[in-house]
Amino acid sequence: MIESPPPVPVAVPPGASPRAEGRTPLPVPAGAARFLVLVGVFVCAACGLAYELELLAVASSLWGDSVTQASLVLSVMVFAMGLGSLAAKRLRSRAAVGFGLIEAVLALIGGCSGMALYAAFAWTGGPGAGAGGGPAAWAQDHRVLLVGFSLAMGVLIGAEVPLLMVLIQRIRRQDASGAVADLFAADYVGALVGGLAFPFLLLPVFGQLTGTLLTGVVNAVAGGLLVLGLFHRDLTRRARRLVLAANVIALALLAAAALLVDDFERTARRTMYGDDVRSTAWTGQQEVVLTGGGDRPVHLYVDGRHRFAAGDAPRSHQPYEALVRPALVGPRARVLVLGGGDGLAARQVLAHPGVRRLDLVEPDAGLVRLARTDPALTALNGGALRDPRVRTTTADVFDWLRAGRAGPAGRGRYDVVICDLPGPGRVESAKLYSREFYELARRMLTETGRLAVRAGGPEDGDQGPRTFWTVEATVRAAGLRTVPYASPAAGVRGWAVVLAGRRAPTPGAPTPGAPPSAALPAAVSPRAPELPPTAPTALTVRALADAVRRAERERPSGAPVSTLVHPRYA
Repeated sequence: MIESPPPVPVAVPPGASPRAEGRTPLPVPAGAARFLVLVGVFVCAACGLAYELELLAVASSLWGDSVTQASLVLSVMVFAMGLGSLAAKRLRSRAAVGFGLIEAVLALIGGCSGMALYAAFAWTGGPGAGAGGGPAAWAQDHRVLLVGFSLAMGVLIGAEVPLLMVLIQRIRRQDASGAVADLFAADYVGALVGGLAFPFLLLPVFGQLTGTLLTGVVNAVAGGLLVLGLFHRDLTRRARRLVLAANVIALALLAAAALLVDDFERTARRTMYGDDVRSTAWTGQQEVVLTGGGDRPVHLYVDGRHRFAAGDAPRSHQPYEALVRPALVGPRARVLVLGGGDGLAARQVLAHPGVRRLDLVEPDAGLVRLARTDPALTALNGGALRDPRVRTTTADVFDWLRAGRAGPAGRGRYDVVICDLPGPGRVESAKLYSREFYELARRMLTETGRLAVRAGGPEDGDQGPRTFWTVEATVRAAGLRTVPYASPAAGVRGWAVVLAGRRAPTPGAPTPGAPPSAALPAAVSPRAPELPPTAPTALTVRALADAVRRAERERPSGAPVSTLVHPRYA
């Protein structure tokens, strides 16, 4: 029989017990201890992926451009995980205390990251920086904070697995490949659970901020219990106190933040929108905020983006007039509005005589419900969605168009199609500005039908012209004749619009023999929702014709065409 060699004395590193890690008995059998370590791996992996998704969700919600945000977060975090794995080599002799401290710090940074990003968006934009006094995009500086959080969390997450490998080997020696397989299996399953829990549990039930704070609490509790409950005998008294203090502080700060998160949101909202927030509602898909009232202009924000301002009532609807009224020149018995769940475009459509039916397709049922029932929003849309001529459908707009049937001879059923959709800066919205989308919309048009597309606005900033002409080129590539123009409303930061049809629309000549100073047809229907029939307007024949000529002079060459597989919007 071959005798095993005598044990080699092991030096005790600072911070470890004189009994040296790996030589003290565990409080539970080895099999149970190994199972608890794998449970810890599972929980930490779930929390780590939830942190990643939270960063993506908050950044995309606040700043849009979800492709860029996702690329930044994922690439930086994966790179940082490699750095964390290398850095963990120095902690192998103190694996238990190192893991306990790392989890406390990760829980605090990850749990508070959502509030930090939201605070940066609210306070660095400055009051009144955005359209109508709302928030402005934080230039490009928000990416510094986003990269910073991704880097810090990536380093901490990357250090977890090497330290957990030491801890699981401390319980029972096994070949490295078997230990790695066990750890990675628990890690991947935990990531799956964390990835599913964020969109289906944390986000809808607790919201972005509270859900992330709750994730931090779970992370801190799991890390603290694993180290102090299973490996406490491997730590010196000083190390135990250090790990305990770090976790207690992290949990206390996370709990305090959770208790104050509602006050924080209210304060941040007042900073972004001013002190006169009139109502706030979460529809289940987006946040709708109304500000103003009394002698102050009323502003509508959807997901932090300014949609509408109602100050001087006759002038406040001019951006929607520029989108809707030129398209309604000609037959208009049947109108389709894609998006527009706030009812503001529908109000303009119903103000015109001859409209017998308006179909509105909106993916957010909560927004439609608010537009029908909220007093402030109903006052803005004039109760348009309660008009008997309006039929609303809650559906994905693209899918609804794809499932739609063309009319006789392959022609559509609608005289006018209005696209009042979110901007194309997000991945989920880019398909609504693609060539395929406009080809589907073309099928819905009659032979003389017109399509009006909101193709940009003040919120697009420097990207506005590029977005405008990309939309115009894409509509043209779908086989439609286009007339691009910007809202000519004097003194109003209007929208860019692309008017199109199977035949070339003529928005500058609505009525044969009309004088240049005449307004576009705006004879108000007797059934129109509370729109003053004598409201003055800057949308005259001459102003619109000038806007069309001005746009043609500024037309760039070689504007790209956006498709489903190659979106061209920034």
